[in-house]
Amino acid sequence: NTFADATDDHQWIHTDPEKAQHGPFGGPIAHGYLTLSLIIPMFGDLLEISGISMSVNYGLEKVRFPSPVPVGAKIRLHGVVDSVDEVKGNGVQMALTFTVEVEGREKPACVARAVYRHYA
Repeated sequence: NTFADATDDHQWIHTDPEKAQHGPFGGPIAHGYLTLSLIIPMFGDLLEISGISMSVNYGLEKVRFPSPVPVGAKIRLHGVVDSVDEVKGNGVQMALTFTVEVEGREKPACVARAVYRHYA
């Protein structure tokens, strides 16, 4: 598991399908931080921002993982722009709330408020 190697998180719920089958989730689940990191490419598909020369990930204000993502499950991203404010250096700061949804599940896998800065 490449993500487990990169993060040194080899917990059996992620890496041992046989043991995970008998665990609390009924099978192996994706790492929460893998789910969080997938927001970046899905965000690019969700919203196109033009007329800028650079974007900076300014940080996260709140992250929660209400429900696991079973290995092989399909996920999708829902995003809401909470605010857009001007910042020094000819830029804007944009705060968004992202919800990662798991197909066939009521509870989201991840809810995160992210802040980006975009510069002209």
